[in-house]
Amino acid sequence: MSLHQGRQTMKFHLSIRVKLFLSILLAILVSYTILLFLIIRSIENTFENRIARELDTNLRFIRYQLFTGANQLRHVLLFPSTRPLVKTYLRQQNEEELSGVLQSIHKTLPFLNFAAFVDPRGKVIASLDNRATGTFELEGLVKTAFRKREAVLSFELIDSKMFCREGEPCTSRQPGDPLLAASVAFPILDETGVMLGTLAAAVPVNIGNIVPNQMEDALGQDLETGLTLKDLKVLKSSDGEIEIPAASAKVILPFLLKGKAYRGEVTFGTTLYNTAFEPITNSQGKFIGALTVALSKEHFNTMRRDYFGGTMASAIFATLLAFLIAYFSSRLLASPLKELSKGVQCIETGNLDFRVAIKASEEFEKLADSFNRMADALRERDTTIRNKTFDLEMLNRCLYEMNELLESNVKERTAELEMEKGRLEAILASMAEGVVVTDGNNRVILFNSAAQRIFGVAPYKMIGRHVEDIDVKGEFHQLIQGLREVKSEDLLVGKEKEVQVGKKKLRVALSPFLDQALEFAGVVMSIRDVTHEEEVDRMKTEFISTVSHELKTPLTSMKGSLQLILGKGEGLTETERELIRVCHRNTDRLIRLINDILDISKIETGRVDLNLKTESIGRIVAYSLEEIAVFARENGILLVNSVPGEGDPVLGDHDRLIQVLTNLLSNAIKFSTPGMTVTVTARQDGDFVEVSVIDEGKTIERSDRDKLFHKFPQLRGSQAREFGGTGLGLAICKEIIERHHGRISYQAGKDGGNIFSFTVPVCREKL
Repeated sequence: MSLHQGRQTMKFHLSIRVKLFLSILLAILVSYTILLFLIIRSIENTFENRIARELDTNLRFIRYQLFTGANQLRHVLLFPSTRPLVKTYLRQQNEEELSGVLQSIHKTLPFLNFAAFVDPRGKVIASLDNRATGTFELEGLVKTAFRKREAVLSFELIDSKMFCREGEPCTSRQPGDPLLAASVAFPILDETGVMLGTLAAAVPVNIGNIVPNQMEDALGQDLETGLTLKDLKVLKSSDGEIEIPAASAKVILPFLLKGKAYRGEVTFGTTLYNTAFEPITNSQGKFIGALTVALSKEHFNTMRRDYFGGTMASAIFATLLAFLIAYFSSRLLASPLKELSKGVQCIETGNLDFRVAIKASEEFEKLADSFNRMADALRERDTTIRNKTFDLEMLNRCLYEMNELLESNVKERTAELEMEKGRLEAILASMAEGVVVTDGNNRVILFNSAAQRIFGVAPYKMIGRHVEDIDVKGEFHQLIQGLREVKSEDLLVGKEKEVQVGKKKLRVALSPFLDQALEFAGVVMSIRDVTHEEEVDRMKTEFISTVSHELKTPLTSMKGSLQLILGKGEGLTETERELIRVCHRNTDRLIRLINDILDISKIETGRVDLNLKTESIGRIVAYSLEEIAVFARENGILLVNSVPGEGDPVLGDHDRLIQVLTNLLSNAIKFSTPGMTVTVTARQDGDFVEVSVIDEGKTIERSDRDKLFHKFPQLRGSQAREFGGTGLGLAICKEIIERHHGRISYQAGKDGGNIFSFTVPVCREKL
């Protein structure tokens, strides 16, 4: 029996070790497998990136080599093309002197095979081969230089017979073969900008494979470099001419014709290459050839196999190491886990006094200490739970009694709120003004009796309905728009709207209210029927207008009589003359008052037609300053015009805008002390031009600012009493500007003083 139990114990012990061994081994092998996969991927990516980098680097180097001669040629030709003497020769068509200039250039650049001076018609004036007749071969390059009026550097396909005149190029080619040449054309202008001609030159870059051999010396023997012409049949490389397979050319050519570079694999002979083709275009942007770099894949495949061999050897060694690590780790972990498993079983059966003792690594010892502390905590918690059970029962009884008391308080508070609600409803019902309240979704939640009388609608038809559903006839469109604006703008600022409902004119004050989270909760609308008030105001305006008309005629006669007496009254005493002057000034003041009253009456009744046309805001400001200049000098005020030149064009009535600006300037001068400055500025603000009159006088009191643009009220203080006035000037300005679809406003200056501003729309048409 004991032997059988021993075998079972041994079997259980081995199973734990086997599980640990397999788990650790699996984790290590999975990690190594992922790492091996990532290494292989990284090697592949590294080689691909390296191939791409080497292709790009060598391609840049080739491009630099190709452009070196052309850039040198451009820098050398820059000086003769700008010399005044050369311009004189061109103007005189002096073939002999121009040929001498070309010979001097050829001595500086011995590799220069072709250069010529060409007139604006494309005819050769002088060349290195002393040819002074005929059409210039690089006609497209010259036309491009003439059109751009600047130096043009490009590559061109040129018939080799053009270079045969010099002798040297024909030794390696048959005349008529195309050559790829780096070409430069410098347009030559006189002092007035008239085109005199062009200095053009060209250097062949593929004659006898000169350029590819130079590149091969610089880049080494591990790659092929060369040039191809636009037919893409032959690659001219360091090894001579290599034929490009037709199938490859068919794939590559569409990329190059679109101006795009091509990257891909191409087989030259029996060798596979990674290649890069970059298109070469002439001055007209046409494809004429390509730069080519080719790297043999065999070189990189050898390096790749070496890397993969080392990686696989490392993987085999790592696998063997994983077996050893898994074996020793499972052996080390099995014993402490068995002890912990035994402790868990004891705790599960309710034996909270069991403690484990493990002598192993520091981590397992900490785990054993934590297990023992957990057992102590469980034992203490079990005791605490039993002790707290009674306390919880007592607390539950107390909570029940408190709940009964709370319900009683809630009932009392509800009764108080119902009473308060009744009082509020009574107040709303007795109000003369209509009150309508909407929630956050613009649904009506309150509609008092006064609102019922104003709108003629029963409350039950309004409560709970959306405001837009009620607006059947479109009479509440402005009110609905106001609700949207209040909801979308500053939640602490209300609005006032005037709404026409049938024959009634209503003035509605909209005020938002917030919930406890300071979020928009609805709008309170206070509605007042101002139909009767508007009618009374209209009658008052008509009466004042009628009286003003009746007074204006006798006052004009009185003014003329007084002027006549002053002009011809030699027998008057000084006292009598002063009295007549006082009468004359008061007559002027009464006439101005009557004119202001008539103006405001005409504007309010719509009897004033504005002559809108395009005006310069700069001229309007200048005219206004001229009109007020005498008054400013009499008061010792300096006027400053900060509007640059003509300023922006605006759409407005010339006379009315001057009336507004002179009124604002007059007020600024009157309320400034001698020695101060009044400044006029203008700036464009979107579709409007804002004109501002800035003074340095005493800032207007806050209590007066809301009344500035109303009729008849005047500012408080000694200055207001001293200068007097009708109180209509700013009201007239406001009406005129609003008829221009602009706005007029006031703000206090940052360092004192006052700023009155108005806007008028910008005119997009030119003056």
